[in-house]
Amino acid sequence: MITTSAPRRRALPAVLATVAVALAALLAPAAPASAHDELVSSDPSADAVLDALPAQITLTYSGTLIDTEGATIVQVTDSSGTMLTDGAPTVSGAVVTQALSGDATGAITVIARVVSADGHSKEDTFSFTVPSAPTPTATPTPTASPSTTPSPEPTVTVTATPAPAENTSDASPLPWILLAVVLVLAIGALVWLLVARARGGSTGRGSAGSVER
Repeated sequence: MITTSAPRRRALPAVLATVAVALAALLAPAAPASAHDELVSSDPSADAVLDALPAQITLTYSGTLIDTEGATIVQVTDSSGTMLTDGAPTVSGAVVTQALSGDATGAITVIARVVSADGHSKEDTFSFTVPSAPTPTATPTPTASPSTTPSPEPTVTVTATPAPAENTSDASPLPWILLAVVLVLAIGALVWLLVARARGGSTGRGSAGSVER
């Protein structure tokens, strides 16, 4: 009995070592996978409500990232799908900074792809909101009542019309004819009167001579 139990005791450590190696082999591939860099924080944060679109977005990860060109991609779009990024993102250790441009409103979606130092890529998606500016309500302007302005009385302008100049060349000869007729009649009447007086004088002298005889 003593001689048979000694080999079994010596074999037990070897079995335990074998099991430990097997467990280490099973857990070794899972260790790097669980060590992938995670997004720790962002500015603005997920589901934040801002007054306006920020000038940039900052993403902070749990470990150092690869900063080679094209390794980090950040897409920022508004609700219509318009891209709001301005240039390529910059990587400094575990911090990614992406500049923005524009003045979009509504839901803003951020998609970030980074590569950890161990070569594994990581993609994160979140969103924040920029509310639309409220439409200003027009304040009614009081309407002034129309004032009664007396209309100016019409001014009568008297324009002197110059008398037409007599055109002697076109004067009618009728006045001269009438004047000549009047003169003829006056001369005729004067002659008749003189003749009548002369006849009356001679008749008187004849009647006186016959009486004397």
